[in-house]
Amino acid sequence: MAPQSRVPCTCAAAPDARQPRKGSLLTVHHLDQLLLVCSLVLLVAVAAVRISSRSGLPSLLVYLGIGIAMGQDGIGDIHFDNTELTQVIGYAALVVILAEGGLGTKWTEVRPVLSSAATLALAGVAVSVGVTAAGAHYLVGLEWRQAFIVGAVVSSTDAAAVFSVLRRIPLPARVTGTLEAESGFNDAPVVILVVAFSTAGPVEHWYALVGEIALELAIGAAIGLAVGWLGSWGLRHVALPASGLYPIAVLAIAVTAYAAGALAHGSGFLAVYLAAMMLGNARLPHWPATRGFADGLGWIAQIGMFVLLGLLVTPHELGDDVWPALIIGLVLTMVARPLSVVLSLTPFRVPWQEQTLMSWAGLRGAVPIILATIPMVNGVTGSRRVFNLVFVLVVVYTLVQGPTLPWLARKLKLGEGPEAADLGIESAPLERLRGHLLSVAIPAESKMHGVEVNELRLPAGAAVTLVVRDGKSFVPLPSTVLRRGDELLVVATDPVRDAAERRLRAVGRGGKLAGWLGTDNATAGH
Repeated sequence: MAPQSRVPCTCAAAPDARQPRKGSLLTVHHLDQLLLVCSLVLLVAVAAVRISSRSGLPSLLVYLGIGIAMGQDGIGDIHFDNTELTQVIGYAALVVILAEGGLGTKWTEVRPVLSSAATLALAGVAVSVGVTAAGAHYLVGLEWRQAFIVGAVVSSTDAAAVFSVLRRIPLPARVTGTLEAESGFNDAPVVILVVAFSTAGPVEHWYALVGEIALELAIGAAIGLAVGWLGSWGLRHVALPASGLYPIAVLAIAVTAYAAGALAHGSGFLAVYLAAMMLGNARLPHWPATRGFADGLGWIAQIGMFVLLGLLVTPHELGDDVWPALIIGLVLTMVARPLSVVLSLTPFRVPWQEQTLMSWAGLRGAVPIILATIPMVNGVTGSRRVFNLVFVLVVVYTLVQGPTLPWLARKLKLGEGPEAADLGIESAPLERLRGHLLSVAIPAESKMHGVEVNELRLPAGAAVTLVVRDGKSFVPLPSTVLRRGDELLVVATDPVRDAAERRLRAVGRGGKLAGWLGTDNATAGH
């Protein structure tokens, strides 16, 4: 730091604002160092994403590695053991991650598999917890209390880890919809189970625990849907003075759902996911900017959370827990997860190929390691060992499952047959004119390529007013043929705005014959 200048003064010497004062927890001097470290960590993490994307490994392992390298057994020699702070920051990060996941969940993909995904997230979790706990007790020798905590902690899947591996493979909508919905739904019951098993005293009767879970889920779902509906209605009918305010408002509404759900003794995690999913499918103004903002916050949340978890772990203490963690992970991966998938999805006549992939795609990531801090904070006997077991299990089996998921999808012939790309449509409200300005980008795989403007058959009150092609703009004629890479400017009056967007998306997927192919309703969502 550069020497600080001193200004002569005849009055009493003023204290230097940049010098740490006695008893101060955080000063400007500390802030300088903190910002430098955080910015360098973020830059390294961003650069590491490129490596993880090429290798097929989920990026969470890279972030954990950064935290371990900075810890007391690494080159950073930073001593950090504050489990309560880790839990608080982890919960906050999970709220952001669930909100980002809900905003990106397509209702058109989730709706057909809603019942099967809910069954997998509830009954499937119960099967997984029971089988894994039995394996931990009989094969590893854990006490039943610790065994059930481990079983509950590792029974939650992580969609971010799954889709960071499968994002390059066009999977069937039923598979992606089921995995997304399951990961969004199963966090809530798992959190309730872990908290129940980690409290002092014996666990209530099983029916009391089931009733508590059902009540908290019902409260969380009701609040999440209500907040999501009110928020989307407000954003669609009130024009904000700046486009940058929309992303902030959307994330604030999602966080409000979490806080309201938690304060009402419901499941805040389910509330934030459902509220974000409603917002994400409401065709809000300036949607691409909102998605980009949420995506960036999601990355920051993941990076910060996993680096902090890497700091919390002490590698030299993991030696005795490696083999027990491998045994528990083997029971979870080869017995508990497949059994829960088969029992939950067979009644819905899901093909065995899809069941096989979803069994292997049960990656663990952020949620289990964060949940493993709950028994530590509550002072449960052996909770440090539980944390170590979960940490080793997540790292090792992510290393095994992550790179092999694309290979398995290809072997099961579930990664073939690319679908037509959806259109990128951004909306800006014209409040005084009572209309909307739709900016439509035609991707390379869109079936809108080769369609004439008049063949779009937009509803009365909507029209293509401008086309940007190869950097040049022009007013199209009815006979103008649209091409991939074009950007369209569509003006629609308020009553036909939704119908115009549905029609554009239908043509993008079905071409000029979309109205006769029955694709209008199938493409109504984002």
